[in-house]
Amino acid sequence: MKETDVLVVGGGPAAVITSVVAAQMHPDKKITTVRNFPTVPIPCAIPYSFGQLQGIDNNLMPDKGYHANNIELIIDEAINGDRNEKVIELKSGEKIKYDKLVLATGSKPIIPTFIPGYDKPHVFIVSKDNEYLKEVYKASETANKIVIIGAGFIGMEFADEFLRLNKDITIVEMLDHVLGNSFDMEFSNQVAEKFTEAGVKLLTGKKVIAIDDDYVQLESGEKINADMVLVAIGAVPNTDLASKLGLKLEGKGIWVDEYLRTSDDDILAVGDCASKIDFFTRRPTYVMLASTACAEARIAGANLFGLQVVRENKGTIGVFSTNLQGLTLATAGLTENIARKSGFEVITATTTSPNRHPGKFADTSKITVKLIFAKTCGNLLGGQIISGGKSVAEMINAIAVAIQQKMTVTELFTLQFGTHPLVTSAPTTYPLITAAQAVLMKLKHEK
Repeated sequence: MKETDVLVVGGGPAAVITSVVAAQMHPDKKITTVRNFPTVPIPCAIPYSFGQLQGIDNNLMPDKGYHANNIELIIDEAINGDRNEKVIELKSGEKIKYDKLVLATGSKPIIPTFIPGYDKPHVFIVSKDNEYLKEVYKASETANKIVIIGAGFIGMEFADEFLRLNKDITIVEMLDHVLGNSFDMEFSNQVAEKFTEAGVKLLTGKKVIAIDDDYVQLESGEKINADMVLVAIGAVPNTDLASKLGLKLEGKGIWVDEYLRTSDDDILAVGDCASKIDFFTRRPTYVMLASTACAEARIAGANLFGLQVVRENKGTIGVFSTNLQGLTLATAGLTENIARKSGFEVITATTTSPNRHPGKFADTSKITVKLIFAKTCGNLLGGQIISGGKSVAEMINAIAVAIQQKMTVTELFTLQFGTHPLVTSAPTTYPLITAAQAVLMKLKHEK
């Protein structure tokens, strides 16, 4: 039987970072990682394999972190285990005895078993299995009419890449606007207009009830011709191994404390498989982001053998960005719609300014920023950004920090920041400051 001090199960960003941090913080310990597949895709870049990257093998997570830190990497599948004996059983029959176990088993795509025809050969899901993705890629090469079910980030990014290949694309979404869980209507509408202008048929507020050999049937009675269907309706935490080990679950994920420890003190869980608490409502949330996974992995890796990095679990904010049809969109925290549904009384402001100063530079584009504040206490609840310039995606990280620090509108209005004509908006009209000022003016007039 193989023995190790730390056993990490998983192959995504959370597994990599946990393994590397554990090796660096605990150089006297043996670190072993087990993952299912020989190669692993960079999750957030999967759609780009089909367009800009020109192939699945051009989007691989490097293994150099394992090799550089003397981490043993085993390609196998962890299928069961015994917590009392502290042993994990692999599909090959091998067993590994551990001192500390970290589950970084990620998430599984939602398979639409509730739609008749979901298992037809021309229907595909968005998987993190490179061999499966190669089948999807091969099908996309010959497909002409593609129906994408789901208009979240992944569905819209796939549509954007397929447009580069001159495909006939239809997107079907149950919500009343695209990117509906992440952006308010005025931002989503700008994206929808761009896709419509590019020739994409957007069907929002629609539901797929069946998939036939050459068409998709909607509840409204419409039939959409399709020789390929891509399902991008989300994912759920992969808790299969955790359940076999008898670990406590919370919501859809593995219960963890603020240090990512499970109901077994010698087992931790990080990334998509671990439960999350919403920063604002303190309720379970199902945000699945590589950035969140890496943050958790660093905490877990550092604290395996004693608390070296003290943490207060403030909850998960949810910080996203993307680039669609030449528009960069970013969001952090709550949208206005979700904030109101969560019971907050909010006050918002939206301002627009050039991303260069003066606005005569050739690469100038407009930045629109929307900030959402709690009306009673003035704390920042969320922010959204849209622009034709890619660099503004980093601005959302400043908003995320402001949310985490519970900054008020006054604190954001008086924030010190750096600017330069070639790379930022003017100091006189910096978007975050002008939006905060607009909220202050609204509050003043209401008094």
